[in-house]
Parts: sequence; structure tokens; C-alpha cells
Amino acid sequence: MELIRADSLEGALQALYGPNTVITDRQPVYGGDINRAYRLTLSAGQTVFMKSNTPGQLALFEAEAPGLALLARPGVIGVPKALSLGTDARLGMSFLLMEHLSSAPPAPGCWETFGRQLAALHMADTAGLAGEMSYGLSFDNYAGSTVQVNTPHEKWSDFFRGCRLAPQLRLASGWLDGRTRRQADRLLERLDEYLPEPERPSLLHGDLWSGNALRGPDGKMWLIDPAVYVGHHEADLAMTQLFGGFPPAFYAAYNEVCPIDSGYARRRDIYNLYHLLNHLNLFGESYYYPVARILERYS
Repeated sequence: MELIRADSLEGALQALYGPNTVITDRQPVYGGDINRAYRLTLSAGQTVFMKSNTPGQLALFEAEAPGLALLARPGVIGVPKALSLGTDARLGMSFLLMEHLSSAPPAPGCWETFGRQLAALHMADTAGLAGEMSYGLSFDNYAGSTVQVNTPHEKWSDFFRGCRLAPQLRLASGWLDGRTRRQADRLLERLDEYLPEPERPSLLHGDLWSGNALRGPDGKMWLIDPAVYVGHHEADLAMTQLFGGFPPAFYAAYNEVCPIDSGYARRRDIYNLYHLLNHLNLFGESYYYPVARILERYS
């Protein structure tokens, strides 16, 4: 189904489900920090998931919809379909309508399956996604509400330096004292020493913490809220371990399909520095000390 652009929520729903479609129930869905979310029940019984924000934040959804489509394209892992997006002047909002995921009981070997599926995603073909380069993406998107720059690069460490760490460090300049700024500069200078070139570029979810992997209607894990780009598969793995981690069975199954390099553990915090800096910039000082510890370690 082609993504429908609409100039009102009513128009979007009627384009999707027919001219007499109305919302009969709207239930808030909690868990996100950036957008408001709702489960909409429609007059013919359908259920739709809606994200909304201010009208000026439509770009968040314009980036999310193609990100979902890219993750779904290899056909190896569950991803909800984006159905429609637009702004509604009367309601004073922008919106994204998506397939609603009901949660079934976990399928046998749910986490092992998820590990193998994510590995298969990371091994899928990425040709053309970053133009003629290896890393990045043909469009910028968002990490939370922060613009995520995806300018294509040929070398992985150059991309991670120029499009991940350096922009976040500039945004965080007000949080960093002279010592941490010098440490950050040294890390950027030495990044080639820490980040090897991967065997192959991988399509990444980009924000793969536990809240962005949900059990879907088939009892398997589905991916939501992407910040996609082409990079090193280790960057996704690192994010899975930043806020608690996934079960050991997930990593063991992933490793069977896409072997995890023995040096990954030494690099993990560098990848997660990007996300911690973004959280520092979005949510404030509680993230300063994790950032400072990583800069101290690698400087």
C-alpha cells in the first residue's frame, strides 16, 4: 500500500477505510518521549496506531515512514506499515498513522528468532542506500527529535566521526568543561584506531533499545521507531546493551548468523557515546556523567 499524504486526520482515515469512517474510541499509548501516541478504534472495527506532534514536527514522520519501509524491505523481520501522514490544521497537529500491533504471547524461541532475524537484516544488501558511498543514507532523519545527519561516507570511522559524534559534541558544548572537550577532541582524532572497517555495511535500526522492539501479533519481536542508516552492525548491538540489554539467547543466536568480533566489547561504549550525548542534549544533566566516563576512558 502506498503511503497516503493527507491534510486532515479525517481525510486520512476516510482515504484508507472509506468515506463514512469515524473514530469511535481513542486510547493513549504511553512510553514515548517525543510524540504523543494513541490507539484509534474506527467505526467499522479497525484499529490504527497514531503518533502526533505539533504541525511543525511533520518532518519527524516524513523521515520515520521511509525508515520503516527500508527495514521491511529485506523481508526478514517484522515492521509495522506506515499508512498515512499529514497535518491537521483544525486539530493543531501533525500525525502518522500506522498498522496497529496487537501483542500475542511469545512464540517458542522468541528471542533466538529475533537474534537471527536482526543478524539477517544486518547481512542484507545495502547497495545504493548511501548513493555511491558505503555508509550513511540518501536522506537525514532523527534520533529522538534531534536531526541525525546521514551524509554518505566511504569510510566507517569518517562517517561515525563526522555524522554521529562531532554533531552531538557541538550540541553538547555547553555541558562540557575544558577537560572533557579536550578528551572529546582526542577521541575524534584517534577514532580510526578504535573503529575498524566492517566486513560489509549493514542496514541499521539506529535506535535499538528494548523499547523499540515489541512482541507482535505473531508472537515474534517487531521493530518500531527507527533511526535508520547504513553502518557497522556493532552500532546496533551496542545500543541493545545500553539500557539493560536483551536476553543472552538473543546474542547467542545473533552470533550464529553474524559472528560478533572479539574486539566488539572494547568499542561498544564509543558507539553508545553517540546515544548518551543525544540524551544529554535532549534530557539534561543526568546523562553528563556517563558521557564524561566514556570520554575519560578513551582519551
